[in-house]
Amino acid sequence: MVEELSEFSAGQFETVSQLLASSVSLQMALAVLVVGLIIIVVGYRKFSQWIETQKFSYTRPHISRFVRTAMLAFFAIGLVSSVNGYIQIFELFDEQAVTLTDELSPSQTFAKILNTINVLVIGYTVSHLIPIALNKREKTVLERVDFDHWFERRGFDDDGDLFHKLYKWIPPKTVPDDLTKEEFDEKLQTQEGLIFLENYRTGKGVPIGSYQKLVDDPFGEWKRMERKKYEKYFSDCVTGNNQLGKKLVPGSKPQEVYPVDTWREEKRLHDYDPVVPGSKPPGHAELQEERVPRSAKQIIPIGVFVGTVVGVVGWWGVDLFVLATATGGLALGVGLALKETLENYFAYILIRKDKVCNEGDRIKLESGYNGIVHRITPRVTYVRDGLNESVAIIPTRQLVSAEIVNFTKEVKFVPAVVDVGVSYLNDPKQVASILVKIGRRALVEVKDAKGHHSAVQQRCPYLDQNKPSCGCDQDIHSDIQQPTVRFNKFNDSSLDFSVWVYVKDYGSQFKMKSTIRLIMFEEFKKYDIRIPWPIRTVYQGDEKREEKEIGELESNRKQVLDEFGIGDLVRGEGD
Repeated sequence: MVEELSEFSAGQFETVSQLLASSVSLQMALAVLVVGLIIIVVGYRKFSQWIETQKFSYTRPHISRFVRTAMLAFFAIGLVSSVNGYIQIFELFDEQAVTLTDELSPSQTFAKILNTINVLVIGYTVSHLIPIALNKREKTVLERVDFDHWFERRGFDDDGDLFHKLYKWIPPKTVPDDLTKEEFDEKLQTQEGLIFLENYRTGKGVPIGSYQKLVDDPFGEWKRMERKKYEKYFSDCVTGNNQLGKKLVPGSKPQEVYPVDTWREEKRLHDYDPVVPGSKPPGHAELQEERVPRSAKQIIPIGVFVGTVVGVVGWWGVDLFVLATATGGLALGVGLALKETLENYFAYILIRKDKVCNEGDRIKLESGYNGIVHRITPRVTYVRDGLNESVAIIPTRQLVSAEIVNFTKEVKFVPAVVDVGVSYLNDPKQVASILVKIGRRALVEVKDAKGHHSAVQQRCPYLDQNKPSCGCDQDIHSDIQQPTVRFNKFNDSSLDFSVWVYVKDYGSQFKMKSTIRLIMFEEFKKYDIRIPWPIRTVYQGDEKREEKEIGELESNRKQVLDEFGIGDLVRGEGD
């Protein structure tokens, strides 16, 4: 190692100090250059702070970032080039008195110094412009995803029913499933009937008909509508027409107004509900922007600039092979010291690339901790308990190296299972039928705060009311029958059944279970389905009395059996 360092050549850098010592005017020119660069950096910071307060930075954030980054390079290169021109015009070098190298004259060497500064500025600028361009492309892709969701839902949060101004529904040529030809023809004759058919889904959850474009670029029209929505949001924020009743200041710290890309992300995270101006406390917009997942693009600036520096060093004649060998031991030592940090960082990149899990996923860690992924960083990951009782902070590499269970990945819906035991004096078929009724009631009655059905179902109940689907019948990639009733076993004192209803996410099962039990209590009381006490009783003639009492409602239970059947309780597995 010592021998390698002793053989290390600094290349043409050795001539720089001699060159600077050769002329006081040159030293003054270099000092002016350094002071000018400092002034440019300070001015750039002020300029950036001013730009951040302008509407332009909120409505066109990517262009704003591009301009701010490019302006720094523009002024820096202009200053360096001006100094170079000044030195060449006024001939500050005495080419005859000073001989530095056989290859370059003093003026050429100093010009190379200035060109090196220009190259480094350009490299720095390009390294920051590339992520901006890639980020813009990613946001454009997400815009298309938002548009696809908007199209699937036949428009949401529209101004003046924009969807039907862009698309015209074309009825199918054949009669859809579950409808007779007479019903279908009758629906085609009225406007209400056409709306019913447009929202109709078959028993397999498939929509009918197709859509014809009424304009050349529906996506562009939709983007213009979204732009108008954001401009109204921005105007309501800065004019005080919001829930806080005060004017929010763009560019303030903490940030109070969402930029348009963060505004879109906020809508995306909340199922495309409108963002209410002033509804969040100051700093929430900035916090949301910080929590937007980072990707491997964040290492691009470092990689590009390091490559630029290496290229400049090689340009000056430094032996890169010897330099790399000499610094290899240092790099190895740093790598060993930062082993866990690097493992977490590359695990973070793999998680983003392979989409192992995302913020909002419900996972179960190897330790048994069950919660929601709150935030993934290149160092640690925060997993929040479903009941907000605690937060588990784990190294990010554990999401890749350890075994985790993801309840959200690919198939999002999970079963809500309610077990119940009934008396031996009840007819199992009648009990199964009543449980089917209970499950079907739960499919319709259990909703979240937004009025969306919690259960996953082949056809949204809203469609039968001639209303748009709430989304409970979308993104179903497997054949499920709702509800499912199972006769589990003959227990000591009861016949044990279970009711299965699939819900759209892990957290929805708890409300579903609670509501099913309430409905079950109501229906069991109505039809005298008895839940036995968990004790052993010696009967002395009471059994006949109970059988007589239960027999009084036999006709009612048979009526339920005829109407609802028993689901797939007696069907074979291959049916």
